[in-house]
Amino acid sequence: MIPSATDVRDVLVLAGPGLVADLRLLAEIADRECAALGVRGTVAAVPGPAALEAAVLEASGPLVVLPGPDPEARALMPRHPRAVWLDLDRVTEPSGPGHLHGRGVGGLAWAIRHAVHRLRRPARRVAYGAHPDQWAEVRRAHGSPDEPWGGPEGGRPVPLAAVLHGGYWRSVWGADLMDALCADLAGRGLDAWNLEYRRPDRHGWAATTEDVAAGLALAVRSARGPVAVIGHSAGGQLALRAAADDGRVALAVSLAGVLDLVEGDRRHLSGGAVAAALGGPVGAVPEVYARSSPLERLPLQVPQLVVQGDGDDLDLVDLNRRYARAARAAGDEVTYLEMTGDHFDVIDPASPIWRATAGAITDRILRGAGGPPAG
Repeated sequence: MIPSATDVRDVLVLAGPGLVADLRLLAEIADRECAALGVRGTVAAVPGPAALEAAVLEASGPLVVLPGPDPEARALMPRHPRAVWLDLDRVTEPSGPGHLHGRGVGGLAWAIRHAVHRLRRPARRVAYGAHPDQWAEVRRAHGSPDEPWGGPEGGRPVPLAAVLHGGYWRSVWGADLMDALCADLAGRGLDAWNLEYRRPDRHGWAATTEDVAAGLALAVRSARGPVAVIGHSAGGQLALRAAADDGRVALAVSLAGVLDLVEGDRRHLSGGAVAAALGGPVGAVPEVYARSSPLERLPLQVPQLVVQGDGDDLDLVDLNRRYARAARAAGDEVTYLEMTGDHFDVIDPASPIWRATAGAITDRILRGAGGPPAG
């Protein structure tokens, strides 16, 4: 029997002592996000560290805590990893798994999503290196994260999706962005590996590319069937580069990806994010762009699905349309899918553009694994 996802109904958001934020605005954000997730939400202010810890210990459902500036309240973070801890400001030393930071008050929506999805469809965390950012959260196809590791289910290959988050390669964005997508993929019959990696704003471009290669290699070695690598935004660039480098990938998928780094640098996308990530503008480090930009790497010699929402940044629409034409001209097998949607609709399981994307992925990868397409 296929186990059902955990029933999650009530989300608690705790505002710690001295938190600099409007509590009413936090409640409005929580109400909207909880309604979208089909759960109930409560936001409560807590007067001191002792009361905060008591409330954390008492909570039984999804829990988000905004600790605020109090040192005693912040000291609770590593002691209570079950909660999702949210700092509105950027911090220099994240506390570990389940800690989001630097996204402002809008980060509360992402924290609530993370708290809900990690309980609805739990994942097993697998390290591929010693650094705290070198891990993957694995959700098994249709099943429990605790089921035994091993061969195919019932003797039939099970495909695997290695998923790479975006965020313009900046460390305030993390693998939690892809929680809902990975849960959806697992429900469709794929083992979903949500890969975290060291971001270049703190560790340099070489660390990022090395981590993606190492995480993908572990996923491939663990695979019970064919492997797809899927990336969103900046993760689309990482996914297509990794697929070209690895050679064992059956399908590479870019979701609103930054696939032309040279032009992305010239157009100063996201305030110069490309040059900041790669270590300089194209004129200063041309060899890094030549190795890293999917457009410069053509042909990749791997089947590709390039997905773009027409309501996204128009420069991304332009980059992706041109990339798809150039990839086909270079001899690659490329499907280009453009539909109504914005930058985040392409990773929203409820959106039409993701449903079309998921259908294309499962049709190809599951058919290649010898099974019927998933619904």
